[in-house]
Amino acid sequence: MNIEVRNLTKKFKNYLAVNNINFTLESGKTLGLLGPNGCGKTTSIGMMLGVITPSGGEVLINDQNVNSANHNDLLSKMNFASPYIELPKKLTVSQNLEVYGRLYGVKDLKNRIIEISDDLNLNNFLNKQTGELSSGQKNRVSLAKSLINKPDILFLDEPTASLDPDIGDFVREYIEIYKSKNQITILLASHNMKEVERLCDTVIMMKEGQIVDRGTCKELVNKHGRNNLEDTFLQIARNKNELA
Repeated sequence: MNIEVRNLTKKFKNYLAVNNINFTLESGKTLGLLGPNGCGKTTSIGMMLGVITPSGGEVLINDQNVNSANHNDLLSKMNFASPYIELPKKLTVSQNLEVYGRLYGVKDLKNRIIEISDDLNLNNFLNKQTGELSSGQKNRVSLAKSLINKPDILFLDEPTASLDPDIGDFVREYIEIYKSKNQITILLASHNMKEVERLCDTVIMMKEGQIVDRGTCKELVNKHGRNNLEDTFLQIARNKNELA
């Protein structure tokens, strides 16, 4: 499934969070959405998920508007993971996966929970309350929830934030392996530039609600004359005149 974002804008009272952005994410590709805190990444993802109503513009998935009256069929084919949106803390991991599996209408849910729990090494804490888990365990459960319905489109908002290097690498490797085995389109918002270089086909740089640059990691590094994507990101983030 492909995503087309057209003139997408979001204003909260007097604050312009997202300012007329346009891009296309082709089916089966991974797009990195980069930018400093407050640049509009999470708001943009919310509008693409259909949970935030745009002030202007539209999001089309396979040419269907996510804010149309009959968009429920689209929602069943999408999912997301974010460490900043907690799952119900008093439910066990297993109960959370069952609740979300039912919300997405997952068939043969019992076996799907077994499958995703094996894949992400959740079995040792399936019966623990989610609120009792470590940050690394919570992130893996959030990823399991985001894949419970085997979505065609996956939104990942900083999926490895606050993880130690070992667990972070485990999550990145799992995403790579999962994508190699499944036809899935991924939008990844991240502050980890090595993660973006590893996982993304192309990237978009945002600043102050606008898209200021785009291309492959190599193209952007070469264009800005830097050694790597992190240096490129810092140059764009710190340059007050870097708005297109």
